[in-house]
Amino acid sequence: MVENNLKHILSELPPEVKLVAVSKFHPAEDILAAYNAGQRRFGENRPQEFAAKAASLPSNIEWHFIGHLQTNKLKMVLPYASLVESIDSLRLLDAVEKWGSEHDRVIDVLLELHLGAEETKGGLTEEEIEYILSLDSEAEDAATLPPKAVYQHVRFRGLMGMATNTDDVSVVEADFARIEAFKKSLEDRYDLPDFTELSIGMSHDWPVAIRHGATIVRIGTAIFGPRVY
Repeated sequence: MVENNLKHILSELPPEVKLVAVSKFHPAEDILAAYNAGQRRFGENRPQEFAAKAASLPSNIEWHFIGHLQTNKLKMVLPYASLVESIDSLRLLDAVEKWGSEHDRVIDVLLELHLGAEETKGGLTEEEIEYILSLDSEAEDAATLPPKAVYQHVRFRGLMGMATNTDDVSVVEADFARIEAFKKSLEDRYDLPDFTELSIGMSHDWPVAIRHGATIVRIGTAIFGPRVY
């Protein structure tokens, strides 16, 4: 089942769009089935589950962390993550910078924009993202900035967002159009050579995301089926 689902989705995705197979709540054998079918990029959202899977599965898997990350769980995620897609607060960003400094690592991250109508969803405001990137783009003038404002151990790779949970496609279109326009405005105004990724779209709305510039889609249920645990 996993292999056929994966092949079907890959046949419909544009070749330039990266597929993150969201394997949260699914056992290692399901991940290996997708791995053996050629998939190398997987996403998890619970630190303990993430760390256990990363330690036991093939070392050439590209792991994306896609959930809310508490600052006291960084040690479970950052040693393994190729990309942290869910930087949703300044406090978390500063903690990731501190961890990277202590371990002599540069961590690739996406800044999560709060998109949908649900107040329960996390994420940064547009103003907070503007603030972060304006500081980072001025890093050469670090002497004029507070030390914590310069992120030397974080590489900003782009934006992540989740649309409103609704069957109304026009609402989803509007959410994705907003983040697409915001990303373009950031690229126009800041010197961000690595800021190339836009992670939007999941199992139920990824075709809409593709129309709005997604470079990464996060698909779980359509590959692995309903959650196992």
